[in-house]
Formats: sequence, C-alpha cells, structure tokens
Amino acid sequence: MLTHKEARAILENMTKSDSLLRHARTVELVMRAYAAKLGENEEYWGITGLLHDADYEAYPDQHPNVIVSQLRERGEEEIAHAISAHYTKWGVPYNTLLDKALLACDEITGFVVACAQLQPIEAQA
Repeated sequence: MLTHKEARAILENMTKSDSLLRHARTVELVMRAYAAKLGENEEYWGITGLLHDADYEAYPDQHPNVIVSQLRERGEEEIAHAISAHYTKWGVPYNTLLDKALLACDEITGFVVACAQLQPIEAQA
C-alpha cells in the first residue's frame, strides 16, 4: 500500500499552489473522517483524498489521467478508480463507498471553503 509520505511526495512533486495543496489536505481530512464514521481504512481513504487532484496544476489538459496512470503502475487500482470516477466527464461508475465518498467530499469541501471565503467568521459579529 502507498504510504502517506509517498502520497505527499507525489502531490508536492506536481502541485506547488498553496490553494491546491490546501484543497488536497482538506479533502484528505474529510475523507479520513468519513472513513472513521463508516468503519473504513482512514489512511487509505485519506491518501485517496490527498491525491485526487495531484496532477491538476502540472497537467491540466490531462487531469486526472496522469495521477490515475501513476497509481495503476503502483498497483493502487481502487484509488485510481475512485479518482477516475470523481472526474465526472469520464463517466466512470461509482462502484464503492470510496468512489462515492471522494466525489461527495471533493464537492462539499469546495463549497464550504468558498462560503467561508465569502463570509469570514470575524466579519460575523
């Protein structure tokens, strides 16, 4: 299994933007929380969240094909499938809880962060 350290190195090799690194970490944390709630492997789900957009900045025209290919080369088919499914333009079916959770967590974290940026907590008094 891919370790968190290896996954982080893959992400940081292709992603330099603070906002994309923050997004990856946010999705990782939410995926870990859902894994815990559902009795799934928190490390595995977290790595999936961390890597889901790893190639977006470096290879925008090929996203998510680059990261999916790298994961398949490493034998990480389940993570590769979930990342493929999260890219809705490919029409990959959502077969597992991991597939469904990644799409949901990616969408909800993006929404929550956008809302927080529009209405910062300190502005609410």
